Amino acid sequence: MQTRIIDGAALARRLRSELRDRAAELTARGYQPGLVAVRVGEDPASKVYVRTKMKASAEVGLHSEHVELPAATTETTLLERIAGFNRDPRIHGILVQLPLPPQISADNVLRAIAPEKDVDGFHPYNVGLLATGRPRFVPCTPAGVMAMLAAEEIALEGREAVVIGRSNIVGKPMAMLLLQKGATVTMCHSKTRDLAVHTSRADVLVAAVGRPNTVREEMIKPGAVVVDVGINRLPDGKLVGDVAFESALGKASHITPVPGGVGPMTVTMLMANTVLAAQLASESVS
Repeated sequence: MQTRIIDGAALARRLRSELRDRAAELTARGYQPGLVAVRVGEDPASKVYVRTKMKASAEVGLHSEHVELPAATTETTLLERIAGFNRDPRIHGILVQLPLPPQISADNVLRAIAPEKDVDGFHPYNVGLLATGRPRFVPCTPAGVMAMLAAEEIALEGREAVVIGRSNIVGKPMAMLLLQKGATVTMCHSKTRDLAVHTSRADVLVAAVGRPNTVREEMIKPGAVVVDVGINRLPDGKLVGDVAFESALGKASHITPVPGGVGPMTVTMLMANTVLAAQLASESVS
């Protein structure tokens, strides 16, 4: 079997071109989509992620702001900054880059973001909309995965889907989205016994655990669609996913690479959510 490698970078470029046109239309009407990214501390990975998001914002034509706060910032100070952005009509999307320093509660911060500006899709209100099948802002990584599956015309109704990982950011919303498309969904995690028993029956397998080589060739059903969400840096500096990529070739029907797979789509969905937030804001006053 020849495995099709799903090029997330190419799909992201196409979608960003479409988003650029939508952003331009909104800007012409006086609603240029605006995104602010807030980073607290000097976490190296967070710096890279925010820089990537700001670059994408410029590419799509968003008004973007980047706020850097010292690691000693108090929770009160951060919440005050968020409250200011909640009131700012130029800002339609608020992104607080995780992780946060230990003195700041991520839950309190995410709840403080106005639901209509929660372009990460983490506010309990937006989580509730997703859980009840009426999503507004879908968390960006699961949204990107679904866009990739749709672009590849992969049928989900009636198929067995297995999600490895139960985080609020990826695993849980991923399972809900697959369920809403008619898949029969199994969620696996660190306490799952005999992981391979579950993965080997999956028509669609999504790995999101952050551990290299979690999914090996013998764990994959022949012809399965394998989506690798993991991003892991090996001691030699090489980036790899959660799936043993080379061994999966020839067994999976489709697979996403790392890098160049889900990552570019995650950033693109953040742009899509920001454009949507601006559109909803324009409709609320028209």
